[in-house]
Amino acid sequence: MHVKKGDKVVVISGKDKGKTGKVLTSLPKSKKVIVEGVNMLTKHKKASQGVQQAGIIHQEGPVDVSNIMIYCDKCKKGVRTEKKVLEDGKKVRACKKCGEMFE
Repeated sequence: MHVKKGDKVVVISGKDKGKTGKVLTSLPKSKKVIVEGVNMLTKHKKASQGVQQAGIIHQEGPVDVSNIMIYCDKCKKGVRTEKKVLEDGKKVRACKKCGEMFE
């Protein structure tokens, strides 16, 4: 997958198109990610053993990884990435347009 936990991403298709957020969880087997504030679901929860309160809970649902792109702060939009090897042998991802490194 081209995204990892903690990446800032932008949604490029679907009902939340244009929204940006941080990747909270990646699910590589199903090729989906959970992004904060994107694909909000409504769950009706029942109280369980006094630990949890009953009610309506809003939480993020998974989004297919093909519908998101990494957000470049320098370009101010979603970009494709390339892999670069630094002098010390460390591999990093970089923006294809401006060359900015992503951690």
